[in-house]
Amino acid sequence: MKRRFTTLLVANRGEIARRVFRTARSMGLRTVAVFVDADADALFVADADEAIRVGSYLDADAIVAAALAAGAEAVHPGYGFLAENAAFATAVDGAGLGWVGPSAAAIAAMGDKIQAKQLAAAADVPVLPSTDDPDRFASIGFPLLIKAAAGGGGKGMRVVGEPAGLDDAVAAAQREAASGFGDDRVFAERYVDRARHIEIQILGDEHGNLVHLGERECSIQRRHQKIIEESPSPFVTEAMRLDMGDAALRLGAALHYRSAGTVEFLVDDRSGEFFFLEVNTRLQVEHPVTEEVTGRDLVRDQLRIAMGDELGFTQSDVGFDGHAIEARLYAEDPGNDFLPVTGTLDAFEPSPEPALRWDAGVARGSVIGVDFDPMIAKVIASGPTRSDATSRLALGLEHLHIGGLTTNRDFLVAVLRSDEFEEGDTTTDFIARVGPPPTRALADDELWRLAVAAALWLQAESRSTATTLTSLPSGFVVGRIPPERVELATGDRTITVHYRRARDGSFAIGADGTEGRAVLHRWSTDDIDVEIDGRRRTLRATRTGPRLQLTGAGGGARFDIVPRFSVPQPDLPGGAVAAPMPGKVLEVRVGVGDRVEAGQVVAVLEAMKMENHLAATEDGVVAEVRVAAGDQVEKDVLLLVIDGSGPTDADSTAATDRGQTV
Repeated sequence: MKRRFTTLLVANRGEIARRVFRTARSMGLRTVAVFVDADADALFVADADEAIRVGSYLDADAIVAAALAAGAEAVHPGYGFLAENAAFATAVDGAGLGWVGPSAAAIAAMGDKIQAKQLAAAADVPVLPSTDDPDRFASIGFPLLIKAAAGGGGKGMRVVGEPAGLDDAVAAAQREAASGFGDDRVFAERYVDRARHIEIQILGDEHGNLVHLGERECSIQRRHQKIIEESPSPFVTEAMRLDMGDAALRLGAALHYRSAGTVEFLVDDRSGEFFFLEVNTRLQVEHPVTEEVTGRDLVRDQLRIAMGDELGFTQSDVGFDGHAIEARLYAEDPGNDFLPVTGTLDAFEPSPEPALRWDAGVARGSVIGVDFDPMIAKVIASGPTRSDATSRLALGLEHLHIGGLTTNRDFLVAVLRSDEFEEGDTTTDFIARVGPPPTRALADDELWRLAVAAALWLQAESRSTATTLTSLPSGFVVGRIPPERVELATGDRTITVHYRRARDGSFAIGADGTEGRAVLHRWSTDDIDVEIDGRRRTLRATRTGPRLQLTGAGGGARFDIVPRFSVPQPDLPGGAVAAPMPGKVLEVRVGVGDRVEAGQVVAVLEAMKMENHLAATEDGVVAEVRVAAGDQVEKDVLLLVIDGSGPTDADSTAATDRGQTV
């Protein structure tokens, strides 16, 4: 049945809302956004033709009411939030609105992973041994994987290597599942240690047409969440592609599937066997790589299907061209167990070359807070070969001018440039097995040049704001006086740069005992063209208060300008356990006087719907506990203090024995 609509509400936020708006506008549709207080200044709100404030992205009634108030005829759920909520799909349909997605029955069937596995087995799709009976979890054998029965995105998942850790893992998975999905049910399944995560994109319409668009490999993950995806997989053979595609279509047919969906498989890297994981009844974060190699716009396909159109093509019409890779750029610290970070993007400027696809929900000045997933952008490269796509993506990330907070950019580049990735050795244990460096270590001479460029940018900026003697060149001095100097901190290093302008306009420069000469060819508030010892580079520049971010073709660095006079700051006491990010204290596992060992979990902090286990950094006795379960804390707030200077158990026993003999 044809259901034409002219106005579309997107029940989501950030980059996915912007992505859907882009295709909707190309089809001549008016767009409506919903937003919460925390997103009042977000780009997607301004992108829409109209935006309506709601209290929560999980408030189905408010979103349906917003659609009706705005005159929308259809709702696109994006991904996350209510995208896989059967009750929401039913509510949208019940309000007389078009639903851009599969039927509520299909969502309900696949939303429960336990039921989904049963349906997959009935459709002759291979499944892993599993049980939802907590008393039988150990019968699966170790290692095993605890998974949430509802939801996805890596939340509510724990790998358990031995029986001793089972109870804690189940409890943590249940808490995380309840927080993320409102459903604390979990199940256990066999854990495959050398595995690949490979998924098949399917498309179906209400007329019974169903096709698949090949596979995506999404094996490189941290915290069970994907960070790099590609199509096609470097591992999948043509025979495997046919078998996995047929299995996905069998399951899709059993569900009478319409719209876009993804059938996910776990593939044993040793045997090549594949096993059903789940069906994501929505658009996937990684859908762009499929679009790049097939030439299809999956959002357009979704909207056409929701309007009652037929697919208009068959499986034999599906073709694949080249290779595509996507990297998820996050505000997180790879050097600190990938913990999310918050802050303001002082700079965010992709380089025009190489030409990449940037699906971003942010711009310079955007705030990454604690309320939502800290993804900054999806960055997609395509090329005729996997090597071409990989190199373009790595170079584009290196050229990205970004500053203000810690990101995983350098880590992504290290993954892409690793020998293992180049060889296609991309199993789900890639990060633990390969150990890509979390940050890019600058060579001393490179760091020296960047520091000199930063110093000259700062002196030019200072001169540009001068109100006296403005006709004199920057750095002009009369007589022999000491050179100008500036201290710049980056990472754990502080570099002192000194410079003196010569009569020919060049600068005599020095830093960390290295001397040289520089020529400042051009300066602006956004960049600097500088030549240092005959090597010339143009660097993009952004200053925010005492911070200066420089980025060039070979990478860049962030410098903090060290003030000449500073007020000493109090240090945290030894043995302090502080909050690594803003969040909610879920558990405090110790009390004053308890003896703890280094590495022992002493508190659990929830941030961005993920649990973070905080461990003692040294052996000792708990001297202070400053928080309790339920407290909201900011980054770096002191949670508890461990005194490592007290007597050991052996010392205490010896002292007691001596006391008895006195």
